[in-house]
Amino acid sequence: MQRQGPLSRDAMAYVLAGGRGSRLKELTDIRAKPAVYFGGKTRIIDFALSNALNSGIRRMGVATQYKAHSLIRHLQRGWGFLRTERNESFDILPASQRTSDSWYEGTADAVFQNIDIIEDYAPLYMVILAGDHIYKMDYEIMLQQHVNSGADVTVGCLEVPRSEASGFGVMHVDETDRITDFVEKPSDPPAIPGQPDMALASMGIYVFTTSFLMEELRRDAETPGSNRDFGGDIIPHIVKHGHAQAHRFSQSCVRSSSEATSYWKDVGTVDAYWQANVDLTTTVPELDLYDRDWPIWTYAETLPPAKFVHNEEGRRGYAVQSLVAGDCIISGTEMSNSLCFTGVRTNSFSRLDQAVILPGCEIGRHAKLTKVVLDRGVRIPDGMIVGEDPELDARRFRRTDSGVVLITQKMIDALEG
Repeated sequence: MQRQGPLSRDAMAYVLAGGRGSRLKELTDIRAKPAVYFGGKTRIIDFALSNALNSGIRRMGVATQYKAHSLIRHLQRGWGFLRTERNESFDILPASQRTSDSWYEGTADAVFQNIDIIEDYAPLYMVILAGDHIYKMDYEIMLQQHVNSGADVTVGCLEVPRSEASGFGVMHVDETDRITDFVEKPSDPPAIPGQPDMALASMGIYVFTTSFLMEELRRDAETPGSNRDFGGDIIPHIVKHGHAQAHRFSQSCVRSSSEATSYWKDVGTVDAYWQANVDLTTTVPELDLYDRDWPIWTYAETLPPAKFVHNEEGRRGYAVQSLVAGDCIISGTEMSNSLCFTGVRTNSFSRLDQAVILPGCEIGRHAKLTKVVLDRGVRIPDGMIVGEDPELDARRFRRTDSGVVLITQKMIDALEG
């Protein structure tokens, strides 16, 4: 029997976090995409989990697979505060061949292989989430729509220009937003009724009544030829044989007073990752990380404050239009439009502009870095200049077509070897 109160109290959030994220290149050589650092102190997965927590959901599971150690360590350190004695739970669910001799074969299989764990908690609703997007969303609103509409599945959707929708799974809906067709990456995306230039793209967020989802997962597991995937198999089957409802992100997007638009980003390429981080350094960014009404939870290390030293002409430690995390020492360095994660050290006479510096990096003296992403622990040699000679940058490091340069310690070692 359903309790009185928010529906989120009877829901479980299940985060699919096993993706490799190969378009992020070397940033995912040793970590899954959801574990990639973002915004100065968080990881990408913290946004989906924080949305669930802030929405009132107190049961969560995270399915991991690809290079999961960094992700699992982060989850253990940062998300272990949920307690069973308060009817809360947090389960990390690595692919472990629980129901077959294979790893997770698809997104639906990543849930199916843990059916016994889910049923043991007996949530009334399941909120299935992708663990690799940046956004703020109140899932309670989506849960309410799901129950009120009587849908078998409710699909979170973005309103995007039709010209940009070909890279998504696109929903064809009627005037009531009931999904009548689901098309994967169409060349001619169907338009939203009444909005001929816009399309509804799937966010990879699904709400089910748990009992219905379990039936669908068991049916799909017995279907020959299925790819065991929500977007490719489960959702199209429900669209054809049941009731699938679209939920527009604009209805449940969480915005502070400073956020003018609904913010959602897939930081799945080096360019998109760099841009989304650098965007945070603007005076009023599109994404407000300072919103105390909707905090982004993460593992908070015990660290000393950031420090800025030296105040001589040409050797002044300062940061303008930048984010600097704890345990950073900006020593005689000019820093602008940049972002330093924890434990970064910069040395005198260096200059950083539009730089995304991951934890534990060190910048040598007289170095000049422009439009770069440094992976964790990179040591930039004295005098190194990046961002001024495109051909040289492309020979030494990974340079994108738009000029963003990704640097790892292995690349630095190859130059010195």
